[in-house]
Amino acid sequence: MNGNETNGDGREPHGTGRAIVVHPVLRTAVDGARSPESCLDEAVGLAAAIELEVVHAECVRVNRPQPSTLLGSGTVEHLAQLVEESEATLLVVDHALSPVQQRNLEKGVKAKVIDRTGLILEIFGARARTREGQLQVELAALTYQRSRLVRSWTHLERQRGGFGFLGGPGESQLELDRRLIGDRIIKIKKELEEVRRTRGLHRKARAKVPYPVVALVGYTNAGKSTLFNRLSNASVFAKDLLFATLDPTMRQVTLPSGRKVILSDTVGFISDLPHHLVEAFRATLEEVDGADIILHVRDISHEDTDAQRDDVNDVLRDIGIDPEVDDRVVEVLNKIDRLDEEARDAVIAQTRRDPRKVAVSAATGAGIDDLDALLDGRMNAGRQVVDLAIDLGNGAALAWLYDRGEVLDRRDDEHQAHLHVALDPADIARFEKRFLQA
Repeated sequence: MNGNETNGDGREPHGTGRAIVVHPVLRTAVDGARSPESCLDEAVGLAAAIELEVVHAECVRVNRPQPSTLLGSGTVEHLAQLVEESEATLLVVDHALSPVQQRNLEKGVKAKVIDRTGLILEIFGARARTREGQLQVELAALTYQRSRLVRSWTHLERQRGGFGFLGGPGESQLELDRRLIGDRIIKIKKELEEVRRTRGLHRKARAKVPYPVVALVGYTNAGKSTLFNRLSNASVFAKDLLFATLDPTMRQVTLPSGRKVILSDTVGFISDLPHHLVEAFRATLEEVDGADIILHVRDISHEDTDAQRDDVNDVLRDIGIDPEVDDRVVEVLNKIDRLDEEARDAVIAQTRRDPRKVAVSAATGAGIDDLDALLDGRMNAGRQVVDLAIDLGNGAALAWLYDRGEVLDRRDDEHQAHLHVALDPADIARFEKRFLQA
């Protein structure tokens, strides 16, 4: 954020403290797709997303994970010294910690400790704007907190607008027991069930219109919101920042052929996304499952682009979409403007061999015409061309055809308009029932 931005409620944002970020490199780690340095950079980016001042970051080797602290005793002593010297108030461990490990590390380094899951939840809390998003974050946070029952994180200021795990400076500390947390979780789930039903009604309403849905998915910071703005001429918040947007956004978009679609931007995915967080956002992710086309936006310039693709595909599989066999999924290879000429030519050549891939730069607009053509081709693939003669006085029927179909040719005589129209088979049936039978 720059100095002129606020939290959306008119108040200036507040920093959340000095932090040390560490990425444990476990000898037993099986995921060799990412370098430790890349993982550390992402963790620093996550911390920066909630305005933590990262005063030190490093990868630490863990030959034998300790049940009590995860990290070795020598590493804990080293981190305690760094905390004291840098006057840091927070240690971010880019790994899952058990409640016991978290508490023991706090005692060892004499600072607040949060793990990767807690950091992601805090970011989500800071980004949620709609009632649904806030409920989903609270559900995930309470599920995470239920096994810990530690007091609120006092280094996170409620004034900043983040979730803050139910507390902050100047507020009473909420000592929630399992029963109270359980009761709140039940209540939130009921409210989210209402959201799910409402979404179902909206989908049914769209099916009657009907406008096909194009959903954008992708790794966080892959450029989904920038692409959304480019395609829809909208002004959704887009910034080079992890989880810049959280709540799903929808806009009506008219393709070059005149076909109207609903474009849906969703929350970004990330590696090691906690399972209960995926569960909490299932109501939102159902929008993806119900989409007619799923655009998987990838940052093709990122060194870990293949690993990021695999992470997104794993989440898609969690909600019942197999990208390998589901023909709805199209890979949008974004940020080609960041590649050198040779690499860019190679990516473009790759997309020409694969009809399920397209290369674009959402920032510069390069390749957007190809993406529009792909969407048009997909949307019009099952259309039939019919010849219709409509009375010139039947303005409703003519308007309906122009709105739902693609008028390829029109000739008017004294009494009728003779149209050559491309329509979906379902729309042909609707037109006959609504106008011809009448």
